[in-house]
Amino acid sequence: MDNDPVRQAPPAEPASARPARPELARFARFVLVSTLAAAMNFGSRIVFSQFVPYAVAIVLAFVVGLSTAFLLARAFVFSDSTNSLKRQGFFFVAVNFFALAQTLAFSLVFARSVLPALGVTAHAEAIAHAIGIGIPVISSYFGHKYLSFRTAA
Repeated sequence: MDNDPVRQAPPAEPASARPARPELARFARFVLVSTLAAAMNFGSRIVFSQFVPYAVAIVLAFVVGLSTAFLLARAFVFSDSTNSLKRQGFFFVAVNFFALAQTLAFSLVFARSVLPALGVTAHAEAIAHAIGIGIPVISSYFGHKYLSFRTAA
């Protein structure tokens, strides 16, 4: 009989205590898709800023990012959705309008108030926009999971 605790196998972990790996994988795919869409959003904002005011450029860039995010999320994150394409599109836009409000508010506050108060003046709008884009990740994930790309139970 071997009572050496080092050699004994650890007790089995109950299934309920294990993380939901499929959900983590889905969230990871969402973050990757969102990062690519955010890059499209961010890059296009820089281009749009050459022609229109900052706030307008943020909104136009948001449309570029939104289109990218919808196509990629539908194909790679929520491909098991049972919602119709029309319903997916409607809720995707609705969830993202909430995200746009968050992005715009945080971008403007950081660009006009927070960063200047911290002494950051170089590239303040770019830094603020990057922060603003990152803010709605969690709310968007759950909005898309339960509204845009819902699956039948």
